[in-house]
Formats: sequence, structure tokens, C-alpha cells
Amino acid sequence: MQNWKRKAPSKSGAAPRKKWLIPALTAFFLVLTLVMAAFDFPMYWNQGLAWAGSVTGLNTSSMKMSETPYRLGLDLQGGTHLIYEADVSAIAETDREAALEGVRDVIERRVNSFGVSEPLVTTAQGNRIIVDLAGVLNVSEAIKQIGETPVLEFKEENTDVGRAATPEEQKIIDEKNVAERQQANDVLARAKNEDWTALSTELKGQDLGWVTIKNASLGSFAQAVLDQKTKPGAVSSKVIEQSGVLAVVKYDEKKDAKRMELSHILICFEGKTGCANPISALEANIQLTKLREGLTAENFAEKAMAYSTDESNKNSGGYLGWVEPDQTVDAFEMAASYVAVGAISETVETEFGYHIILKKAEETVPAYHLEGIFVPLTTLNSIAQVDEPWKTTGLTGQQLKTATVEFDQNTGAPHVALQFNSEGADLFGQVTSRNVGKRVAIFLDGSAISTPTVQDAIYGGQAVITGSFTLDEAKTLAQRLNAGALPVPVSLISQQTVGPILGQASLNKSIIAALAGFALVGLFMIGIYRLPGIVAVLALILFALLNLMAYRIFGVTISLSGIAGLVLSVGMAVDANVLIFERTKEELRAGRDLRSAIDEGFRRAWPAIRDGNITTLIASVVLYGFSSSFVKGFALTLSIGVLLSMFSAISVTRTYLLAVQKSGKFSKPWMYFSGIKEIK
Repeated sequence: MQNWKRKAPSKSGAAPRKKWLIPALTAFFLVLTLVMAAFDFPMYWNQGLAWAGSVTGLNTSSMKMSETPYRLGLDLQGGTHLIYEADVSAIAETDREAALEGVRDVIERRVNSFGVSEPLVTTAQGNRIIVDLAGVLNVSEAIKQIGETPVLEFKEENTDVGRAATPEEQKIIDEKNVAERQQANDVLARAKNEDWTALSTELKGQDLGWVTIKNASLGSFAQAVLDQKTKPGAVSSKVIEQSGVLAVVKYDEKKDAKRMELSHILICFEGKTGCANPISALEANIQLTKLREGLTAENFAEKAMAYSTDESNKNSGGYLGWVEPDQTVDAFEMAASYVAVGAISETVETEFGYHIILKKAEETVPAYHLEGIFVPLTTLNSIAQVDEPWKTTGLTGQQLKTATVEFDQNTGAPHVALQFNSEGADLFGQVTSRNVGKRVAIFLDGSAISTPTVQDAIYGGQAVITGSFTLDEAKTLAQRLNAGALPVPVSLISQQTVGPILGQASLNKSIIAALAGFALVGLFMIGIYRLPGIVAVLALILFALLNLMAYRIFGVTISLSGIAGLVLSVGMAVDANVLIFERTKEELRAGRDLRSAIDEGFRRAWPAIRDGNITTLIASVVLYGFSSSFVKGFALTLSIGVLLSMFSAISVTRTYLLAVQKSGKFSKPWMYFSGIKEIK
């Protein structure tokens, strides 16, 4: 007769385990201890390999480990501790934090450029900046350069070699020019016999638009077409050589056009291009009403300086000079063409905002619609390397008002917005107009921090630097720009030097204290808890080695306060073991067998261990986030130690105890706790 019966639980009351798991974990933790010892102290590993190689005759060089030293703070290594104070009295309250961070970043880059080992630059309460230079004792030059106000410069690409060509260089230029002139003549021959549109598309020709002879940049091409007596619809009879290029020009048609001498007042508002401080459309209309009250040609310049938002010409009364055909947007040019000389236009709206135009003079001139295919001529500048790849433009941080992080309205991507004062707006307009398609670099303390390419001439004092920025990268660039733009001088208010002998003495004493403390804790654990105490010491050895491994991998700077955090975390790891062993002792006294007592001891001790360590971690996070650098070191090492202590106590100690329990040789009552007469 067959019956269903409930399966009896195992003797320990726990689910059966794989027999190989505990021995395997024990072996893993023991091997890990040896590996961590070699990793943390590679000099001893390498010495052992050298000895083994000399005995066996084997080549062990490939097994050597890097002997990169631990990062030591200046209190252990020796060095200099500097405290600077930034003068932010000239900075608006809302901009002071960003200015201070920018100066901190500048100082950090300056210190790095000196080759200082592991500098630590932090801001402190108030307007102070703390600089720790570990291992550096003579820093007089560094102090001198750190104390200088950041220098921000805008530079353009230098293509001018600035000297005459050598005979060899001139020979190369002449040979290339011969080939280029032949190439241009070939283009001219094709232009006379082939379809111009197809040829222009193939050779990347350009539509030059309506050009007058008085046009500063393109007028020479119009004059050359007339001198060659080219008819409308025809191609120039000869290749035109102007401004370092060879051009084949097609003359499409002629018309009478107007050159106008103009001034304008611009009021930019929300949704328009280039607004520095956009106002609402309603506010813009209110301003228009005010400025139009009593507006005449005589007071136009005065009103422009008071109301216009076009920084590029505001200080000159809105004066634009002589405006050529096609030089401005269509709506602006059309409105200006209908205004009588000496008169003021009605309000004109363009993509830039509302305009009011004053026409000072006008002349009707012939304009020629031209197209061109260009072959650049080789010059000395194109074959010789310039001594300085960048040249100054005269635009510096003194003309930059501020730099801020903004976001593209369409893509949401971050970019850096720059705002110049009136002088800077004029200079920046000149720089960008002559460098369209080229790079204009931003230098801070002689190093390029950004090299954006100019897409268009930028007037009005407003510009953005776009690119594949992350938010952090955009913030860093804005901070660096502000550091060079804002007047934030720094002064040294404190300097302390720790000699290398004193630092080495502190290190030696710290090592002795840590080893003595570890030994005393180990003796206490063995004396009180006997065999479990020995197990705890083995786990603590792995715990200490894992801490050192973490310091090496994550680049933790070890200071006196950091060593204090490590020693305290050792104490917390011991606390966890004490809780576990006391709970296990109680279970043994209650009559449980050793295996179930160990399981129950760990299970019941875990909540107390978890809560105690979590509260310590919270305190460590608070200390790290709201304290100075020395306390940060203590908080960081304590946090690492607390996390590793939970792993050590729960996983490593438990595995070792279970491995011992499996061996019948370690089941004597006296090997465990006092007061235990029998172990099942």
C-alpha cells in the first residue's frame, strides 16, 4: 500500500545546500586575500617573483605588477597648504557663486600646468579657495601665477607668415600658380561652350547677387566685367585676378539700384533673433510709442542711444553707413527704399525685431547681377607654416559681460550664450565678419578652451557657441569664460608648509597606530571568542586589503583623517562580528546545533548591523557634502569601510564559520564560547 507523507525537514531547519558551495567560497575568499595582498603591496610581489626567477631560471618579468604608489595627502607626504580669498565686491550677488567656481577652475588648471602632483583645489565658506599641493615645498612661482587675475582672449587663425618667401618657396609658388592659371583658363573655355548652370554646380560656383562698383568687397569684379565690355548673359572674356583668386565671372543683367546712407533704431523682443534681454511684444510696442513722441532727424541719434537694442551701432546713434543693394534683409531694404531722404520710416518688422529707419542720403547707381567660379591662387601663407597659429584680435574678457548656459528651443541641446558690451560688440562684429567659415578661438591663460567656427558675421553683441555639449561641459565652458570676464582678483591670506620629514613621520606613526589597533582588536576577538575570533580576524584581514584596493583603484587621497576613517570602519566591522557571535552563543545555549545556531545568529544580528551601518553612511554622506577637504577624507574612507564591513561580516565570516563547522576537528565546546558545555 502506497501513501503520501510530508518530507521531514533537515536537521538544521534550513533548505538543503549544495555540498560544494561552502568549500568553494572558502577557497575563493582565501585566494582573494592573497591576490589583494599582492595588488595592495606590489613591491613585495615583485621581489618574490625576482627571487623565484633567480631560483628556477624562469623569466617572470611579464608577471610583475605596477608599483604605482598610493595617493597621499600633504599631511602625510609633505607639501603646501594655501588659502586664497576672492574679491567679489564688484560682482552681482547672483553671479558670485558662478564667478567663484570659475576662478577655482582657473586655479586648478594653472596648478596642473605646473606639473604639481595631485593638487586639490576647493572652495570654502565665504569667498575662499583652498589649494593643497602635496609633495611641493618650493611653490613661489606657482603662488605668483595663481594670484594673477585670469586672462581671457579671443584670437583668430593666423594665416600671415609675415616674411618674404625663400627662393625655394617662391619656386613652389610660381609652379603652382602656373598650374592654377591653366586650370582657370580651362574653366573659362568650358564656360564659353557649356551650360553655365551645370558647370557652376559641378565646380561649386557662387551667386554674387547684385553688385555695384562701389561695393567694397565685390566691386572690383563688377569693374573688371565692364572693362572687358562683357555683354549681359555672357561670360567674362578673360580670367579675372583679384584678391588672391582667379575668377571666371558670368554677367547676367543690369539694373538701377539704390545705395542708401542709413541709421536705424532696433527694438528686439521675444521670438526674434539675437535678443539679449527679450521683452514682450506688448512692451516693445509701448517703447515704440514713447520713442516716436517728438522723434525727428535731429534727435534720432539721441533716441537711438536711449532705446535701440542693436549694440553694434547704438553708441554711434544707430548709424549703419552706406548700405549696398542686397546687403540687408528684404523687408528692411524695401522699407528704406520708400523713405524720402531726410525722412523717418514707419515701423518695420523683420526677423530681428521692430526697426525705425532714417535715410540720410541716397544715390541711384547701376548694379550688376554676377555669378562666379573661383580658383584660389597659392600664396606663401598657404604653403608655409606660421610661427604663431593664432593672432590677437584686441577682444578680451574686459569686453565680455557674461556667459550663460541656455537651451535650444527646438532640440533642447545646451549651448553657451555670450553677451558683450558695446565696445566688445563692435570688435566681435569686425572679427566674425572677416572670419566667416574660419575659427575664432577663446584662450584662457594662454590655453585654448574652445575653438568654434564662425558661421555668419555676428553683430549686436550677442552670440552662442553650439556643439555636441553635455550640460556639464556647457557649464564648465561658461564658468571658464566668466572667470576671465569678471573682475575677480584673488589674494593669498594663508600659507602653511609641511616638510617631507614631518609628513613621513606622520605616515609612519599612522601605520604603526593602525597595525597596533588591528593587533589589539584581533587579540581581543581571539581571547573572547576563540575559534570564531580567529575566523573574524581572517575576515578582517581581507576587509583591510579590500579597503586598500579601493583606495588604489578609485584614486582616494589618503590623509591622517582618512586613516582615522579606516580605523573606525575596522571597529564597526568588529562590532558586526560581536553582534553575530553573541547571537550565535545565545542560540547554542538554547540547545541548537552548531549549524542552525550560526544561521540563526547571522539572521537575528543582520537587522541591527544593517541599521547601524546605514545611519553611519548617512552621517558620512552629510560630512562629505557639507564639510572641508580634511573632513571629506574621513567621510570617504569611513563610507568605503562601512560598505565593505557589511560584506566582510555577513559573507566572509559566515562562510569561514560554516567551513569550520563542517570539519569534525573543530567541534569541541572549548573552541567556541565560554559557558558552552556541549555542541551538537
